[in-house]
Amino acid sequence: MHTHRDLLAVHDDQVRGSIEVRMPLTWTAQWDGPLLRVTTPAQGIAFAKDLEGLSVTELDLLIQRLRDYFSKRGEAVEWKTYGHDRPDLPARLRLAGFNPEETETVVIGNAAELATDAEPPHGVIIRETTARKDFDRIAYMESEVWGKDWSWLAEDLASRCETSPDDVAVLIAEADGQVVSAAWLVGLPGTEFGGLWGGSTLKQWRGKGIYRALVARRAQIAVSLRMKYLVVDASDASSPILQRLGFQKVTTTTPWVWSPRT
Repeated sequence: MHTHRDLLAVHDDQVRGSIEVRMPLTWTAQWDGPLLRVTTPAQGIAFAKDLEGLSVTELDLLIQRLRDYFSKRGEAVEWKTYGHDRPDLPARLRLAGFNPEETETVVIGNAAELATDAEPPHGVIIRETTARKDFDRIAYMESEVWGKDWSWLAEDLASRCETSPDDVAVLIAEADGQVVSAAWLVGLPGTEFGGLWGGSTLKQWRGKGIYRALVARRAQIAVSLRMKYLVVDASDASSPILQRLGFQKVTTTTPWVWSPRT
């Protein structure tokens, strides 16, 4: 059993420390000191590390440069913060016009222990896919779940599968030919981790065991790919389920978003 401190250390070293080398082809990145500035088909994303050595003034200037860069592009940008980052980071982001979105819980589990035989409910079939038409169907389902245009997701999944075909597994859950849920396993090359992404489910199909079955199926694939750990940025809805399955809470993560419309 790993302690909380052990898991946090390995997360920061392997997961946070490997972002630049595992991006899909449609993403581009550039370092600005301790900040990795990333452009994607959807919006900008920023990842930072080792901010403790910056003065408040230096941190404010770093935030402003990020905001100004995406302002010129007319795009929104998300700074992905963690609960164990320097304590004044949220306040400095807020002063620069960034606003917080929903905080998620970072949980980590042992892949071998999570690779159970959990099955989906009667009438639901889970299968792995690499077909672009399925990625489009997944994007349509996600758009329905979140009430936003998620059409960009199809290209993102296609790019990931093209970039690292041996490290990505996309699972689709169907009932009567309809996509009711989908989730994907993303291996983090050079690490012992696989990330569990997706898992959104149509409202009428929630609470029936689909999410649990998708976790188990992806854990089985992770074990076959020699992944030791699984990590999830879990919502309030999925975090309790994952912790009951054996995941451990490690930290929290909150996206702070600046938009040219605000």
